[in-house]
Amino acid sequence: MKKKKIGRTLKMEIIKKEKSALNGFIEKIDWILIATVIFLLGLGFLGIYSATIRYGNAEKYLATQLAAIGLGGCVLIVFFALNYQVFKRIPWFTYGIAFFLLISVLIFGNVVRGTKGWFYLGAFSFQPVEIAKIFYILSLAAFLTAFKRQTKDLSTLLSALGLLFGQVVLVLLQPDFGSSLVFFPITIALLFVFGAELMYILAIILFGTITMCLPLFATFFRLQPELLAKSELIKFFVAAANGANQLLIVLGVVLGLIFLFWWVSRQLKTRISIIFPIVLSLLIVFGSFASFGVQKAIKPYQQKRLIVFLNPSIDPLGSGYNIIQSKIAIGSGGALGKGLFSGTQSKLGFLPEQHTDFIFSVLGEELGFFITLFALFAYFLIVWRALLIARDARDIFGSLVAVGIATMFAFYGIINMGMVMGMMPCTGLPLSFISYGGSNIVSSLCAIGLLLSIHIRRHTH
Repeated sequence: MKKKKIGRTLKMEIIKKEKSALNGFIEKIDWILIATVIFLLGLGFLGIYSATIRYGNAEKYLATQLAAIGLGGCVLIVFFALNYQVFKRIPWFTYGIAFFLLISVLIFGNVVRGTKGWFYLGAFSFQPVEIAKIFYILSLAAFLTAFKRQTKDLSTLLSALGLLFGQVVLVLLQPDFGSSLVFFPITIALLFVFGAELMYILAIILFGTITMCLPLFATFFRLQPELLAKSELIKFFVAAANGANQLLIVLGVVLGLIFLFWWVSRQLKTRISIIFPIVLSLLIVFGSFASFGVQKAIKPYQQKRLIVFLNPSIDPLGSGYNIIQSKIAIGSGGALGKGLFSGTQSKLGFLPEQHTDFIFSVLGEELGFFITLFALFAYFLIVWRALLIARDARDIFGSLVAVGIATMFAFYGIINMGMVMGMMPCTGLPLSFISYGGSNIVSSLCAIGLLLSIHIRRHTH
């Protein structure tokens, strides 16, 4: 009898310990993050159904999205269960996977809307760049962690930039300009948290701005020939942006002014090293010439879409059409919306790409300002939780990964929501968790799995 009682007592203690461990495990999970993601996925389901009713096969789109969510949920569980520190030990392997995927799609991929960036697998399609950006975050975070004692070294910065351009060039060759953009803020955010010199980071931003903006500057004025006809100076600068001899004149004047400013400052006893004007001059020169490569990589219609948001009326039936219709849809929704499945812009087919790029416009028209405000708050909440996870992570690698993911979600949210309201260029970037698209759903849920993995292991050793 005593043995039976002892056995029962031991079983009860084991059960209590198992329950205690389970309760502890459940308490460690970031349920706010999970609930926010579920809310956005549900909102996306409503938006996709409403946006595709006019096609007559809305159930097909929902089934595909549900399959993507199911696959993404499995990937989330795998990455959640896996100790994220595994990726710290294999940076070249994760980077190699991303590199291999981007190379493969250039060789064997299918062309969709002018971009060779897709694989077709039976009834499903797969966009490798969506997965590549997650592996890029992991590999760059691991690389920086390995050089955490060399945060101020220029060689570390140049190596990180080598990893960046190794990915961006392959994405631009597709060409997919919108997807290539997300790699830049991720890299800058990780370098900032890593502790790189602020001057180095500002140099990267300046180089990127010059490289990306010069082609768009020329495109903007080409869309407004009346301005070119009125001003010879503007015509001169547009010719310079296109790489004519005028560019050499402009660069000569700019560089002359830089060194003149440095000379005057020296005469006023201000200590500015000669390195600063030299580096600034090199950034301007190399950025200007690099812009020619970007100009060739981006097709003319893509350049128009990227710049026309400044004044959609200059091409109302062409590249400005999407933004104009999107603003009409959101504005007509008012505070409470026209009612679910009752949007006129979407149902009558005026709003393009309404189940993917412009799904936020559908929600704004049908559900109104307050619901879209909730969606905006939900994205803010995901970024905020990711930053909290970064703050509480057990190591610098976890912090860097979480910051990279937070930056990715923030960039996608700002660009897409700004785009549909006419405040950002049309880059073709989806709205994570809401837009129709299996690749983005899977990669986004993969990122959430990594965040949960970092969060639940924050107190382990």
